Amino acid sequence: MKNKVLFVVTIVVVFLLGLLASSIINRKSEAKYQYVPKVDIAENEPRNEVWGENFPLEYQSSLQTKDTTFRSFQGGSAMTDMLDKYPALVVLFAGYGFSKDYNQGRGHSYAIEDVHNTLRTGAPESKDDGPMPATCWTCKSPDVPRMMDEIGVAEFYGSTWAEMVPEVVNPIGCADCHDPESMKLRITRPALVEAFDAMGEDINQATHNEMRSLVCAQCHVEYYFDKSKPGKEGVPYLTFPWKDGMTVEDMENYYDNMEFSDWTHKLSKAPMIKAQHPGYETFKMGVHADRGVSCADCHMPYKSEGGQKFTDHHIQSPLNNVANACQVCHREDADKLVANVYERQRKSSETREKLEHLLVNAHLEAEKCWELGATEEQMKPILMDIRHAQWRWDYSAAAHGASFHAPVEIARVIGSGLAKVQEARLKLARTLADLGHNKPLEMPDLSTKAKAQEYIGLDMEKLDADKAKFKENLLPKWLEEAKAREAKMDDPKAVASTAND
Repeated sequence: MKNKVLFVVTIVVVFLLGLLASSIINRKSEAKYQYVPKVDIAENEPRNEVWGENFPLEYQSSLQTKDTTFRSFQGGSAMTDMLDKYPALVVLFAGYGFSKDYNQGRGHSYAIEDVHNTLRTGAPESKDDGPMPATCWTCKSPDVPRMMDEIGVAEFYGSTWAEMVPEVVNPIGCADCHDPESMKLRITRPALVEAFDAMGEDINQATHNEMRSLVCAQCHVEYYFDKSKPGKEGVPYLTFPWKDGMTVEDMENYYDNMEFSDWTHKLSKAPMIKAQHPGYETFKMGVHADRGVSCADCHMPYKSEGGQKFTDHHIQSPLNNVANACQVCHREDADKLVANVYERQRKSSETREKLEHLLVNAHLEAEKCWELGATEEQMKPILMDIRHAQWRWDYSAAAHGASFHAPVEIARVIGSGLAKVQEARLKLARTLADLGHNKPLEMPDLSTKAKAQEYIGLDMEKLDADKAKFKENLLPKWLEEAKAREAKMDDPKAVASTAND
């Protein structure tokens, strides 16, 4: 019996030693790997395929962001028409571009294409035409730091969106986050550096682990276009409102103190703030950030292929990669982990949609007050309540992952939004009564996107026709112009000739 036990123990020990030896051999093989570049990557090289010559594993994984098959409770990689899903949003954004078109974005590979297609960028008839500035391109392409370097940051922001269509053609990629010589993570967007300066912090002191989130924070943040910067008056200069802090109240106070608004609501005439996508701000308020987890740990986890360990550049929802993104730390079953996330998101959405409904009522009631002859003095405190309530709603909605990243904080934000909108509606009820309207307001049919857009006066047929005309006539010419320009990038003589010109 003793010999049998010894025999079994010996087999187990030998097996474990074999596993250890195999692991050591694999690690040694990885250690022997030496990076030998195939091509020289220029300082402002925007083409991801050129970087891919030297970093094929990372590049090939990044191409998977073209996959739009994954759907989750809050979107995933599939495009979702948010106005079709939530027609009330048309009313909430009345007078602003998001009432025309609001599609939840797809993967990074579609960054350029989706901006071409959206109605929010209009239908320019020339490079000097169109409603949007070049600032709208800032987060969409590694061509942006290239252009900022060539013509200047303020000069880039001061250009039109249409003017940059032939220049900004490569989707989000390598040069947005990496130094071409050392491959270290770097910040390429000045707005983030300037935001840290405004807070009295030096972004150059960030650790490597912090940089694995900060490169994402270049874009996944709340921002606005500041047209009052000293020496740059009139230029829509990209700015993050972090000077007083990153909470919903901190940024609200910042905007209020400078009397900033993104637009005046078409129905209520409230001075509105559009929350963009405060993902970094809400991530920082959650337990994962508190535990030192970075954005890349979950959205770009490590993987191994061909004996090489590398960061997976298929940037996506962790819920489509639970084994590598979640189960490295959490030992629960994958289905249970996903169910837990969905439960948080459903509860948050349920409360947020109540706030959404009350906001629609408030805008319509304010519109009725104006129709009945309300004065600006009567309406001013009401409109500020509406502004603050919708800012909280939008802050929680536009930060798509917020109900997972910081569920407690988002519940608090939505709760304070509900209190604000109820205060607005109490004041509206009193004002309506003072103006002789003592019965419930008859609400229009806003059950579909089309009905809501018709109610706020949008001519969608014309908007769609104008965009189709732009895409058929001008866009192909400008993209051919870009193709011809890029064809010269590998020809030193052509580059030198262009520089001399």
